[in-house]
Amino acid sequence: MWENQRTSKGNLINAITIILIDILCFYFLRLFSDATNQKETRIFRVVKGHMPKRLEEIVDIPKATDAGKKIRELLNQTKAFTRDEFSKLLFTCHNIIRNNDKLSPEAAFDEISKILFIKIRYERNNNDAQIFSKEKFKSLKKEFEAIQSRGSQPVYQMLFDKTKEDFAKDDLFEPNDTIKIKEASFEAIVEKLQIYNLSNTADDVKGIAFEKFLGKTFRGELGQFFTPRTIVNFIIDILDPQEGEIMCDPCCGSGGFLIRAFEYVREKIENDIQRTKNRLKKQFLGDAFESMPDKQKERVSQQLASYLNQLNTELDTQNPDGRIYNLSHNCIFGTDANPRMARTAKMNMIMHGDGHGGVHHHDGLLNVNGIFENRFDMILTNPPFGSRVEKTLLITDADRFANQEKITYYINRYGVDYMDAMKQITDHIGTPVLGLYEAGKLSGLTEVLFIERCIRLLKPGGRMGIVLPEGVLNNTNLKTVRELFEGMAKIVLITSIPQDVFMASGATVKPSLLFFKKFTDEERVKFDKIKQAATEEVTAKYKEQLDALDVFLNDRKNSANEKKAKRVEKRALDKKIAAEIWAIVKEKFDYTIPIARVQKAGITTTGAACENELIDLVKEYTPYRKENRLWTAKELNYRYEIDEKKIIRIDQDGNTKELC
Repeated sequence: MWENQRTSKGNLINAITIILIDILCFYFLRLFSDATNQKETRIFRVVKGHMPKRLEEIVDIPKATDAGKKIRELLNQTKAFTRDEFSKLLFTCHNIIRNNDKLSPEAAFDEISKILFIKIRYERNNNDAQIFSKEKFKSLKKEFEAIQSRGSQPVYQMLFDKTKEDFAKDDLFEPNDTIKIKEASFEAIVEKLQIYNLSNTADDVKGIAFEKFLGKTFRGELGQFFTPRTIVNFIIDILDPQEGEIMCDPCCGSGGFLIRAFEYVREKIENDIQRTKNRLKKQFLGDAFESMPDKQKERVSQQLASYLNQLNTELDTQNPDGRIYNLSHNCIFGTDANPRMARTAKMNMIMHGDGHGGVHHHDGLLNVNGIFENRFDMILTNPPFGSRVEKTLLITDADRFANQEKITYYINRYGVDYMDAMKQITDHIGTPVLGLYEAGKLSGLTEVLFIERCIRLLKPGGRMGIVLPEGVLNNTNLKTVRELFEGMAKIVLITSIPQDVFMASGATVKPSLLFFKKFTDEERVKFDKIKQAATEEVTAKYKEQLDALDVFLNDRKNSANEKKAKRVEKRALDKKIAAEIWAIVKEKFDYTIPIARVQKAGITTTGAACENELIDLVKEYTPYRKENRLWTAKELNYRYEIDEKKIIRIDQDGNTKELC
């Protein structure tokens, strides 16, 4: 018995010693942040013989006043997810609901999402215990049942109501939504999740695992809402989004394009901050530092730590003046007509580190809030293929945005542009959606309408990448449609990809990836002048024939059958004139259209990974488009200077901001 106690005390002393070492490492890392990811501080115990691959996270640091029991609790406390662990755990939770509650995969996903957000809310707001555990749930339930009245809702529904309140502005859940699984299932899932701290898990780990779970859950009926990651990466890499550019996906599905764009720009910002940190470290910890007295070293080190902490505020998603905050709150927008997908996109983006506030459940062909014409630097999208917008689909009062508080907010934010944009709906109640678009006169195909919609959303000179069925490029029936779009934007790249890419998600159409640049104001003027001159030239050429046909058709003496024949003749002549006009326009408004064809795009018909030729294509295309100046990207450039022990951010226009 005595020996057991001695062993227990020995283990406790060893544990305390290890934690003290970890604390020293903690202060070292806070001072020299090369080992951090610049966004969070995490402390690990190195496992002897396994460094550097195996590290055990310490999720809390004890206080000097903590007793042995508290320290033992800390040693046994939660850890953050690894990517595989999180993904497997979500599937385990999914199976619990499938077995206990018999819900469809999509409905089961909804319920898991609710529990995840209950857990996120609890662990963000909680100041006592660290995690939302089964034990904590039972404790809350016991306290609640002691005071609840007969007929009160169960405690897990109450927790969900609190979560809905906290996330109300994000529109993640319907106000009257409830948890639709048994309490036993809820408790079992909470127990599975309890050994992990969801709020402390790195965004890239949470996000990629969540996305993987999404893809497998919705494969089949909802597979159309998921663009393969290799395609998403390729389109983002080709378009190369920059900090400060405003981006949109009007058919955002689960949010894949928006998330990757957010991560792409966030990485640029993080790298820029890290370069500044490295410069400061070199400045403060150079050769002179080594020869300083210890007290002076300490002062210099503390000052450096202060500067590094000030730079970290640029990466804080809660800092309204920070660069990441600006990216996530002002630069990422999307819509989806499917309510589950719009909600899923928001959740997915939260898991990846935010940017969800600009995502709305709305018809992507209609203006809403911050999504309207001539506003975006970049569009990235994979619109629905093959379906049609019927002439009977009308704009109704249901399409009108009615939240007066938010309308006031958007008017203050976007001004007269927002009020004009909303007229697209308010001035057209009761009219067909097709009537809003020139392409609607030529085709009702959704992919055709969305090409025009996306070009309209762009600012002059803005660029877009879109996934389209190859028929849009080579179907003779869509020739006039192609001419319409080529009169709005330049094609800067066409990439043909194998049909295999989308087969895993149920698609059978061979796709292509098209990249456009909307005409700049100068290009718009040039194109219109060329077309006007060509129209006058060709029309003059056929003036006598046109006049003769008009005279014949207006003569009441001519019979109906004769007029019918002349109308056919006139249509043929109009078609001939249009073709000749377009030939002149193409000749005088001439430019090179790069075309590429790849045989392997990183994914097989079963969804398995394979060789990806798109990676090499990016490497070849990027220097080509820069050399030929295919587009000019808006880019924010910052530098940082020290002024009276404060870091000052200076932008390319000389505007300054003191970091706090």
